[in-house]
Amino acid sequence: MEYKRKVFGYECDIYGHLNNANYLHYYEEARAESLEKMNLSVHRLNELGIQIYLTEIQLSFKQSLPMGEKVTIITKIDKASRATSVWKQEIIDSSGNLCNIAYVKGVFVKNGKPTRISKDLYSLLIAFND
Repeated sequence: MEYKRKVFGYECDIYGHLNNANYLHYYEEARAESLEKMNLSVHRLNELGIQIYLTEIQLSFKQSLPMGEKVTIITKIDKASRATSVWKQEIIDSSGNLCNIAYVKGVFVKNGKPTRISKDLYSLLIAFND
């Protein structure tokens, strides 16, 4: 799934590059958009009593992103089970350069406790990469 965005000045550090904390915001936006496209929006998951709690994030910085750069965030599910998922996300600049890679692990939670999602929800999730 692709999500497009522009780097705004208020998101940059004193050097004019995207602040490292804002990479997390970009990835969160792209995952939320991907879930919506999968018909698993955060709102729908909440209606079902399911949340996804992040347990681990690994970022690899390859190239900085200057103010005004238009980026594409590619989001895929790298691994999934009925209890957890690992998302691989990449930020690509307007020249096609890989700027950042993220691996984001989450656990499915219901009533504040880890849970296994239904087979139907799992099917929607794994169909995402087809």
